[in-house]
Amino acid sequence: MFDPKAIENIAGRIASSIPPGFSQFKDDMEKNLHALLQSSLSRLDLVSREEFEVQKAVLAKTRNRLEELEKQVAELERQILQD
Repeated sequence: MFDPKAIENIAGRIASSIPPGFSQFKDDMEKNLHALLQSSLSRLDLVSREEFEVQKAVLAKTRNRLEELEKQVAELERQILQD
């Protein structure tokens, strides 16, 4: 999922942009922003970089295997047509 520290960083950066006169609301806003970001991001269908790389490798292996099988089928079809 999404890195909690990144969410805290984003919420903190947004909260730090609050004008000084509203500093009393800063902590509350930071907590609310954190909760809002966490909720919004949890609804997204995100995967970790590690999981993405694993699936990418599986796809590459599958693609290579498919190409090998297509070559075998083409060769078998060629042999059948020659007989």
